[in-house]
Amino acid sequence: MPMLAAPSLKYRSYKPMRLSDRQWPSRVNKAPPIWLSTDLRDGNQALARPMTIAQKMVFFETLVQCGFKEIEVAYPAASDTDFNFVRKLIEGNKVPDDVWLQVLTPAREDLIKRTVDAVAGCKRAIIHMYNATSCLFRTVVFQNSKEDTVRLAAKHTEIVRKLTEECTAKHGTVFRYEYSPETFSQTEPEFAIEVCEAVKAAWGQAGLGDERIIFNLPATVEIGPPNHYADLIEYFCRHVSEREKIIISLHPHNDRGTSIAAAELGMLAGADRIEGCLFGNGERTGNVDLVNLALNLYTQGIAPGVDFSDIQAVVDVVTTCNDLPVHQRPPYGWELALTTYPESYLPVVPADFERICDAEFRVPPAA
Repeated sequence: MPMLAAPSLKYRSYKPMRLSDRQWPSRVNKAPPIWLSTDLRDGNQALARPMTIAQKMVFFETLVQCGFKEIEVAYPAASDTDFNFVRKLIEGNKVPDDVWLQVLTPAREDLIKRTVDAVAGCKRAIIHMYNATSCLFRTVVFQNSKEDTVRLAAKHTEIVRKLTEECTAKHGTVFRYEYSPETFSQTEPEFAIEVCEAVKAAWGQAGLGDERIIFNLPATVEIGPPNHYADLIEYFCRHVSEREKIIISLHPHNDRGTSIAAAELGMLAGADRIEGCLFGNGERTGNVDLVNLALNLYTQGIAPGVDFSDIQAVVDVVTTCNDLPVHQRPPYGWELALTTYPESYLPVVPADFERICDAEFRVPPAA
């Protein structure tokens, strides 16, 4: 396809936020986010050959070994494989007491029920419900008004509450609730807040600590630069009510190649939690790469809360289960990440490595 001489005739630029007093540019990240791996859900559904239950089990055990405490394991209503995998985890006592299983459901009563049934008997579970909120989805796909969209989200949140309360009474499962205004980054900021306020009211149980409701604000498709995403997140954090009862979660996709930056700037803007995949697997161009993001924190002197000491073992599991290679050039752990070929750099490495290996890490300035 030939490139257009006037691309503005086909492509419209993002609409920037008018946030003249933005605070995030002057902030510095000093702590890790809450991590959520969605390799077994978002990552898996992006594979040409989805993982078998046996492969999912190996992947899950690897995530636990790395220290992930929240893992989105399935879309149980989507297939028997997903449902049965969740049941196998629970009935086989594979889930540590301090790990939350997260499962995804759309805003449909029958699918919500199937999803809650999947995690019955689990010690800790997060029900993650979503519905699309952007103008394009409202008008073209669903032909819904704003009021219809708010009612849909609130009504099905009430259904989640009812079914989870029944499950807790019968099986003792402790539940948390996550809601995603899908296509958040393409939704009017004021309307995204309106929907989330209605959801919070319908849930009626938002409290402090583990009782906080999770609002996940996805860049379902990355449509603007990372500073724009950060503006959206800061606006949401500043204007949503009862902020102390909310975990703000991010789910950046990589359509423009800037998901790492979007996640980092989103954290500066106030986000508490990041959803992504190891090495950036996921739909289309992928989710944010949790390994890259965690090691960015680590190399700034911040303990990330996840452990990639045996990075090659993690690479081996991910490539085997996903049937996808890890590229040679991304940061930190890959074949060519620590190589350099210009002659001026080569003599310093063997000569100085032993002397500096236990000292504060520094990188010589590039020519």
